Amino acid sequence: MKLVADYHTHTIYSRGHLPFSTRHAKGTIEENVLAAIEKGLKTIGISDHGYKHFLFGMRKSDIRKIRREIDAMNKKYPEIEVLMGIECNVLDEYGTIDMNEELRPMFDYVNAGYHFGSETINASAAKLHKGNLLKNNGQEAMIRNTVALVRAMEKNDIFYITHPGDKGEVDILEVAKAAVENGVGLEINGGHGKLSVDDLKLIEYLKPDLYLGSDAHRPQAVGNVQKGMSIVTKSGIDLSLVKNIE
Repeated sequence: MKLVADYHTHTIYSRGHLPFSTRHAKGTIEENVLAAIEKGLKTIGISDHGYKHFLFGMRKSDIRKIRREIDAMNKKYPEIEVLMGIECNVLDEYGTIDMNEELRPMFDYVNAGYHFGSETINASAAKLHKGNLLKNNGQEAMIRNTVALVRAMEKNDIFYITHPGDKGEVDILEVAKAAVENGVGLEINGGHGKLSVDDLKLIEYLKPDLYLGSDAHRPQAVGNVQKGMSIVTKSGIDLSLVKNIE
């Protein structure tokens, strides 16, 4: 397997909104691009965290600046395709994500995943966070998390779900069914590795679109998907399901 595209990388624009927030990722857009070129990738996606995460979301005021930088990277480095993505937060059980119609044209694609620390926008969001943080109502929390991801895929234009099941357990079979029905991919994450060998075996018959993602928070980690590749190899699934390898 050779990785040809990494759609899940973060930069210094994942920096949060609070006065004490620190940069969640360490590299610039150009440093990520150069790392991707060095590793022979054909495509790199810059997908900083959605803007409704207080601690490490991008700032709305930075979005147009990010777009300009990525456009400049495509002119400067024609040997690689540089895409502007975002890793939106799944905010509640209704499937709300931090993306709106006004901003959507700025992005080449939208990924989405559940994270602790995103904005509590309503009572549904509060229940979602409480169940996952306290871990004292496992079955109920799993149902909430599953419903949240399924509805997010039904309501939004999403490229793929990042690290499904991380930070909040899900019924992966139901998530995979919804992904296939809505044309949404699922990520095998290079860091969190939440989609397991058994998960892949379980959902293979549905023929979901799968993507290896580095979830890089520093340039050196761009394209680092060895953990995900190991999971794929051990599972024995049809490699044609993994869409960003050759």
